[in-house]
Amino acid sequence: MIRVEICIETPQGIEAAHSAGADRLELCASLDVGGLTPSMGLMQYAAQRPLPALAMIRPRAGSFIFDADEAVVMRDDIRAARQAGLAGVVLGALRPDRHLDHELLLRLSEACGDMERTLHRAFDLTQDPFSELEFAISAGFTRILTSGQKPSAPEGADCLARLQQQARGRIIILAGSGVKADNVAPLISQTGVTEVHASCRKPAVPIAEDAAFGFGSQPVVTDPDAIRALIAATRQTERSRPV
Repeated sequence: MIRVEICIETPQGIEAAHSAGADRLELCASLDVGGLTPSMGLMQYAAQRPLPALAMIRPRAGSFIFDADEAVVMRDDIRAARQAGLAGVVLGALRPDRHLDHELLLRLSEACGDMERTLHRAFDLTQDPFSELEFAISAGFTRILTSGQKPSAPEGADCLARLQQQARGRIIILAGSGVKADNVAPLISQTGVTEVHASCRKPAVPIAEDAAFGFGSQPVVTDPDAIRALIAATRQTERSRPV
């Protein structure tokens, strides 16, 4: 079965993903910058809903190189996610040489206890993703969210296929970025991935007065119809596979 994960940033997004039949949530704030750590309130809200949810642990926008003070914040945010009762967290960190920051990720992993851990798309900026995949396995990560080191998963399909082959069921390759109903079938067929990740968002009606006062960018909302279409496309792909 192909599992569909939806990244959301609002309670309405949680409800939309649930009603549309998603399998899992990634909780974020500020998806327009790739996702930051969500509020404690959103974590608690998600924990009370039926879908398993993982919280992004990223204290700021920008690079994935974090200093000691930011590491303390990340550890405390992991503790908040555990206390809220979430299924897991989403982590990633780089060194200046474009290798994963193994030391920091291992320390943060210790704070996770038995929670699920997804290694996020900092992985796509590493010099050697195939070596870093082995680190992720040895460190006990549940899955790697990746677009195959390209801006979108369809562009990175060749790399995703190689990662999926190397993983051999030892870790889940979660294909994400640019995944939509109209491209998910060839993506799955070409790569063999069993999980996909998408935002399925659409523009909301802006409030001119809010924009004039500088209170926000172009608003977006989670689109349940887009989620349903994505899920339907994955199910059709499953049915068309050779037995």
